[in-house]
Amino acid sequence: MFALSKSIATLALLCFLTTAGHAASDWQIVKVGGREYLSVDNIAKFYGLPTGVAPIEKRMLLDSGKNSVEFQLDSREVMINGVRNWLCFPVMEKDGHYLVSRVDLAKTLEPQLRPQMISNLGQFKTVVLDPGHGGYDKGAISPYGCEKDFALDVARNIKPLLEAKGLNVKMTRDSDIFVPLELRARIANATRDSIFVSIHFNATDSNPAANGFEIFSLTPRGAPSTADDALALRFMNMEAGSPVDAPSLALSMSVYHSVVGHFSEFDRGIKRARFAVLRLTKIPAILVEGGFLTQRGESRLIAQSAWRARLAQSIATGIINYKGLVDNKTRPMMVADYRREFDGQLVLKDVSVPAHLEASPAPVVIPASN
Repeated sequence: MFALSKSIATLALLCFLTTAGHAASDWQIVKVGGREYLSVDNIAKFYGLPTGVAPIEKRMLLDSGKNSVEFQLDSREVMINGVRNWLCFPVMEKDGHYLVSRVDLAKTLEPQLRPQMISNLGQFKTVVLDPGHGGYDKGAISPYGCEKDFALDVARNIKPLLEAKGLNVKMTRDSDIFVPLELRARIANATRDSIFVSIHFNATDSNPAANGFEIFSLTPRGAPSTADDALALRFMNMEAGSPVDAPSLALSMSVYHSVVGHFSEFDRGIKRARFAVLRLTKIPAILVEGGFLTQRGESRLIAQSAWRARLAQSIATGIINYKGLVDNKTRPMMVADYRREFDGQLVLKDVSVPAHLEASPAPVVIPASN
């Protein structure tokens, strides 16, 4: 069964690789340890990125003006069009060439570099908003409040913004009640022509300095989640993927570029996870982490209603950009577009917020838990 599924996956990959005038023979697949890779030069040629770029301190930046990708040797971290992403497998080197796994070419690079080419971008009329936690499940807690209340407030702010653009909105909860994860997924799956956006705030027990935004869609089949640094064998080819993997990643990209473009909080990246609401949901689905309630400065910001309203605006803008991609094949705005729109200012200043509360804490890169 595994051999068959692997053959189907390889055939599907070759189908998308043969578009835009490329024959399958143009692609030189390199097998290393049973896994298939392609060289960065091979990938660059396909996407119109510069070829023959020499790495500097194990980093290789390819920038065509339309798209940019920065790879880091022996790392799963990659910058795509100005925001951090996390590959399924680390970039490796063989015979002087940087190699990227074919899974990441198909599942991470392609949907972001050519989102207009995604074949199953389904039309949608409804956004299912899912405020995390609720009722007795408070979620993360700060001295200023708890996650369940902040997430609900953000969702309530998003709702009228989307409705003003002609979209229907369904809430998995609109009050302080507990809704099981399985029921949240059932609500989403029962809603026709829809996408799913789950709103959360983050926390960590390991380091109170952790801060910043991150966003998740479901981990592809045969790959580890972003947090699985050991690349545990038990995740390989065991867990189901999603038939709407590419649309979900495009939705992640659209929303995340907007969020990072509106704020100066640290960019933790576009990630993959097998959270229940992502795993059980059959429509394009993402989970947004809107900052850390365990970080003193960020928790104060999250507690401010004006700040949460801005977060809601940025998420809604990203969803509308995704709608433009679905309806008109319009490329979503990238973080650089937002920066230009704000005249180089990443933070939309709120004059009602004291300056000492609006400043963002210094970025710290550490693992975090949902």
